Amino acid sequence: MVDFSARRELPGLVYPEAYLARLADELSHRFTGIFATETVERYVLESYTGLLRTSKVKAHLAGQTARFATDRLTALAQAKGEYAHDVPEVLFVCEQNAGRSQMAAVITAALSGGRVHVRSAGSMPAAELNPSVVEAITELGLDVGEAFPKPLTDDVVQAADIVVTMGCGDACPIYPGKTYQDWDLTDPAGLPLEDVRVIRDQITAKVEAMLASLGVAPEGASA
Repeated sequence: MVDFSARRELPGLVYPEAYLARLADELSHRFTGIFATETVERYVLESYTGLLRTSKVKAHLAGQTARFATDRLTALAQAKGEYAHDVPEVLFVCEQNAGRSQMAAVITAALSGGRVHVRSAGSMPAAELNPSVVEAITELGLDVGEAFPKPLTDDVVQAADIVVTMGCGDACPIYPGKTYQDWDLTDPAGLPLEDVRVIRDQITAKVEAMLASLGVAPEGASA
């Protein structure tokens, strides 16, 4: 059990929400020996402010900040070789992280059956997922209940083996040793559901091809 009362505050550090201090303590304990307390605190505050810019439902902000900060620190630990890197890491990036990249992440996770780990991000994230995208994915029996738009950060790029961009220009930093792909897909923003279904199916085909290149047979396919 972490003793929150014994927490050492950084000089001048002010948390706008009490839960951020608790989250920083929890993550400092989780990443003990990997990151200094100051690093964890900075990541928590950066993650909070990054999501606050676009968040519409403040009631969800605490949980989203916890997931975002945890994932970013995990990615940084992977990039530094402090965490196991047992399966390929794929990062999907589009402009708003509300449509194409979210569909690609959910479909990849489902088809790979955990044999590929996925993340997604946006160069200019939207406030919420595209409702038509949510419906199109739900039609496949897949769940996007915990998905939310996230800003693109350097740490998740460093942790990725494959970075797939979708119309986000030069926003994604380039690191040696990574595989970069650009998928030419229509932005589903503002399109009717029938058009979003077409994009969803195009993404599914591209995901299947990517998994094949990694030697991963899609779930449900014969060996």
